[in-house]
Amino acid sequence: MKAVGVIVEYNPFHNGHAYHLQAAKESAQADVVIAVMSGNFLQRGEPALVSKWYRTKMALLNGVDIVLELPYQFAVQKAETFANGAVAILEAIGCHSLCFGSESGDISSFIQTVDYLDRHKDRFDENIKMNIKKGVSFPKALSLSFESLSSNENLVSLDKPNNILGFHYVKALKHQKSPIIPLTVKRKSADYHDEHFADETIASATSIRKAIFAAEENNSSIEQYIPDATNRLLREYLDVYGNFHEWENYWSYLRYSLLHCSPEELREIYEVEEGIEHRLIAAALDTSSFKKFMEKVKTKRYTWTRLQRICVHILTNTKKEEMISTIEKDAYLRLLGMTKSGKEYLNKYKAQFTLPFISKLSSYKEKDIFLDIRASRVYSFGLGNQTMDKLLKQEYNQPPIYIQ
Repeated sequence: MKAVGVIVEYNPFHNGHAYHLQAAKESAQADVVIAVMSGNFLQRGEPALVSKWYRTKMALLNGVDIVLELPYQFAVQKAETFANGAVAILEAIGCHSLCFGSESGDISSFIQTVDYLDRHKDRFDENIKMNIKKGVSFPKALSLSFESLSSNENLVSLDKPNNILGFHYVKALKHQKSPIIPLTVKRKSADYHDEHFADETIASATSIRKAIFAAEENNSSIEQYIPDATNRLLREYLDVYGNFHEWENYWSYLRYSLLHCSPEELREIYEVEEGIEHRLIAAALDTSSFKKFMEKVKTKRYTWTRLQRICVHILTNTKKEEMISTIEKDAYLRLLGMTKSGKEYLNKYKAQFTLPFISKLSSYKEKDIFLDIRASRVYSFGLGNQTMDKLLKQEYNQPPIYIQ
């Protein structure tokens, strides 16, 4: 059985994701689709709208055959680390190819860009450092440094979010000497950061989330942009847990974490650097909401995304030493769900997997997966007291979801 891998968040699963899955399966001529999906906290430093279990159901009901969790140490990270972890997992489970969405849609340009920047690595890295010293963010420094390397070659633009992720996927494949074949599908209609609907059936996850929080319990404004299964599961989540997850739900916990810590204690948290701890504490003293807090803290150098990731690490009390040592270890294959075809694939190839395979949490040493467990515990705080316990226990009690 041939497997194509996808790296996803599905926050939530929408029609654009369904298009990507269909195109991935067709272009790879694959029998099964394997998704590596971020857990309850995402790459941009946000709590997922609904839990990883509900997002797994969305995936399995819409074309994915196996869902594996991308561990916290890779999920809440800059693009390079995020890509390295996800690619290692897809290779370990035996994927033949990796298909990602991009603004470019031309895989040869990604391959040539990775090769080109490898050949000019010293100059490129020096330009990045020079631009960061000028006070710009890392993503902006990356884009400016890339623009400064003039070339007549077929290179991909690195000022678009999905192109940047795709570049890091292809780079990870090359540097890990992976046999996985990279493929890309051009994003359809909506841009990654679009906050407004601009098409009849395709919208970004950002615009869908914005509409959900604006409409609260009424999902009628988004129905044309999401599959029926997603719509049903979103309504069910509200019925079961009472609300969706967003940063404001966690503001009191984050504020407490910031105000009861000394600057020295905050400096031990992963990604807290360059004196940002003083700015964080000062802003927490003076603001009543997460949005206002972020507006006070944001600078040219510290993007909204980077600050959100820092806030997640503070919320989960993830220390520098702890995170770095975990990244250096081998990952694992934590199964969140499968279809009948996915189960057949697992039964056929499980003995060949090159990383530990986890289908029951009790079968794996808790200390080796504790970052994920702790993140799930903290994620449950975003619910009311009556439903928090239900989600808290699910991390231990929920077996992999099976959709026949």
